[in-house]
Amino acid sequence: MSNKIDELQVRTVAKLARLELNDDEVARFSVELSSILGYIEKLGELDTDNVEPLAHCLAIHNVFREDVVKPSLDNDTALANAPARHDEYFKVPKILDDAGGA
Repeated sequence: MSNKIDELQVRTVAKLARLELNDDEVARFSVELSSILGYIEKLGELDTDNVEPLAHCLAIHNVFREDVVKPSLDNDTALANAPARHDEYFKVPKILDDAGGA
């Protein structure tokens, strides 16, 4: 395996991900991640010259319906069962405070 993940790299990624790992976890993840890279290297050895690239393992296609304009509800019908309304709109409870922090 030429791409060995060392413990410093594991600690760096853990810090970026805000994960607290102890020394045993760092050592274990170093071995496990290096092993994963080894499997990826094995996949790189395969001859894929005559293999067509695909986005999905099954032969599927989009089954979208035609975009056809149809009549929709008028405002009064749409708002008929609304628990609260403001003029021609649905009125919903406020979910953000006035501090402006979202």
